[in-house]
Amino acid sequence: MSELSEEQIKKILQGISIPPQPQIMVDLQMEQVMPDPDINRIAELIKQDVGLAGTVLKVVNSPFYGLANEITSIQQAVGILGMNSVVNIVNGISIKSSMSDDTIKALTRFWDSAMDVAMTSATIAKQVGYNYPDNAYALGLFHNVGVPLLMSRYPNYLEVLEESYSGGYNRIIDFENQQLNTNHAVIGYYTAKSWNLPKILCDIIAEHHNCKRLFSKQAIENDQTTLTCILKMAEHICGTYKVLGRQDEDFEWQDVGQMVLEYLGFNDYDLETFKENFAELGISPNNYGLA
Repeated sequence: MSELSEEQIKKILQGISIPPQPQIMVDLQMEQVMPDPDINRIAELIKQDVGLAGTVLKVVNSPFYGLANEITSIQQAVGILGMNSVVNIVNGISIKSSMSDDTIKALTRFWDSAMDVAMTSATIAKQVGYNYPDNAYALGLFHNVGVPLLMSRYPNYLEVLEESYSGGYNRIIDFENQQLNTNHAVIGYYTAKSWNLPKILCDIIAEHHNCKRLFSKQAIENDQTTLTCILKMAEHICGTYKVLGRQDEDFEWQDVGQMVLEYLGFNDYDLETFKENFAELGISPNNYGLA
């Protein structure tokens, strides 16, 4: 996104205050950029927070990793997951814990869905041979971070979001822009930027409902297009249209799905196979207690 003045940014944020980056994230990112990062130091930082430690163990023991024995030590978990994955997991959990509104923390379907999209994105990234599956994971966790922030600002935001997904608009963000003069993608961009996420992830978060533009010219094979396509496929498999949009049809996927599959080298049969495989792992649009 182009640089805007403080005044313009204030207008876009519509009175939303972005939560500050939690100290543990700052500490982890500092350790991450050291010439010789210390895995034990990272494990010690995580152990200080019982909730974080529990989630890291839950992730490493999930079916995605398919480990023969249950991991009970944070040191082991950090060793298996690797530093980048651990930092990404902590980023995602920190977003939830930094939200001040208890009703937002209690929005279980939103947080569960973000975790599912993250796992699914990382799995698709590995399948297509993308070199940085950790980036795909972080993108899956963070791409909709603007949603809970807008919920805390506008009591009717979930109704606006449902209408946005109804298929009556060119892009999902168009109705949000009409109603609120801002949207969850742009709020997500400024949050990711202020939390020092990699620039490529910030840029994709800003544009993740504008992906037709990626294909308006011949899609250039680059990291941004690849990651965006991975995200769109993961959102469709996990049923974001149903979880957030309360829709039975994924109108955005109908619009861009074939281009996404083609770009990633998949077809409709591959997509159905992915859906079946993820359903076996417990990931499906029907898993969030929705009618």
